[in-house]
Amino acid sequence: MSVDLLVRGGDVLTVDEAGTVVRDGAVAVRDGAIVAVGPAAELTARHPAAEEIDATGCLVLPGLINTHTHLAMTLLRGRADDVTLQGFLERVLAWEARLLTPENVAAAVRLAIAESVRAGVTSALDMYWFHEAAARVAREAGWRLHTGPTFMDVPEPPDGMAYEKRLAWARQDLEAQGPAGAGRRPVLFAHSAYTLSPDQLTEIFALAREFGALVHLHAAENATEVATVEVAHGRRPVELLDALGLLGPDVVIAHAVDLTGAEIGALARTGTAVAHCPVSNLKLGCGIAPVPRLLAAGVTVGLGTDGAVSSNTLDVLGAVRLAALVHKAGGDPTAVGAEQAVRMATIGAARALGLGDRLGSLEVGKRADLVVLDLNAPHLRPPHDPWSTLAYAAQASDVRDTVVDGRVLLRDRTLTTLDAGAVTAELEVLLGVNG
Repeated sequence: MSVDLLVRGGDVLTVDEAGTVVRDGAVAVRDGAIVAVGPAAELTARHPAAEEIDATGCLVLPGLINTHTHLAMTLLRGRADDVTLQGFLERVLAWEARLLTPENVAAAVRLAIAESVRAGVTSALDMYWFHEAAARVAREAGWRLHTGPTFMDVPEPPDGMAYEKRLAWARQDLEAQGPAGAGRRPVLFAHSAYTLSPDQLTEIFALAREFGALVHLHAAENATEVATVEVAHGRRPVELLDALGLLGPDVVIAHAVDLTGAEIGALARTGTAVAHCPVSNLKLGCGIAPVPRLLAAGVTVGLGTDGAVSSNTLDVLGAVRLAALVHKAGGDPTAVGAEQAVRMATIGAARALGLGDRLGSLEVGKRADLVVLDLNAPHLRPPHDPWSTLAYAAQASDVRDTVVDGRVLLRDRTLTTLDAGAVTAELEVLLGVNG
């Protein structure tokens, strides 16, 4: 059978259940899906390809998935450093009111996608204003973006839409998105229990569940947030969501830093997933999420970068390294191992999104989102163990090729669907010479 793309000659880290590594392997792609994974010699003989990537001397792995971000916050990178979460929000909300337009969001997302593709990130769960602009830019670039309407009941939302109109608008958007498809599903974003009332949260979740949509929100990011929600509603954020019947396998909670044992049990009992953002949590002084306890309880955990203003980077591989290191600080070097950290950025993230049957590993039938990582740099030699190499040594700059849905978006470290220089210049012109 002829194929559209054959990635051959590298060591293929499939991230399947067994953790299979195919030395001198290959991945064959047809119509955006993986049709074969196996020895390079065998697949080369069986599958003549219209396009090939020679991955000799490289590691081939599933595309990294950013399970929590605000892509257009590239607009504000460096604008809110060295402050608490609450100080961060005060600054960011003021800047957003001044800066956000569909045009600026589109330009900022182009920059974010360029950064992400060069770092081996093939998709993201993106909560932000003017999501239609972000979705259009992602389609044009061939990148996999999970986005949808955002609810945040603040006095002057950047899009000028009052909460009362937002539900009807979101319904129309979900109708336009249609049912889940190849590597995608509809999404709604409810910012948090401190910017939305219990009644509003209940309405938003009901709408999402009517359409089978994923719901993503912030919860338990730091102690101050938890106290704020508890004072306002008599319950901690996760406790409140559980009491309202809003937790479930269709929900991804970002951060989950300040959790009780009972709340961890509630997340596990309901099948609710967590997006772990170690860089952002440390930079804002929020603390360290209890990821080892979450994993031990059976909670699905994905990795996220948060926005480029709270973490200053969209480098998921950097989050892998930090996730593999920071939890060892308590004295247990096995708290989160290299393989666990890599899985959180691939199959764990895919499962958090409810897309584990379509994304997150290199297996026949899944969408062809993959990365070729060059192993020839001195800091990656010798490559004894691929999990260790990825978690403790690899850098975003080691990514050589990135493929999304079978389309090569980065070839030999050059973007194919975006011009990095033009994208950067466009955003800086919109912001003004001095940003």
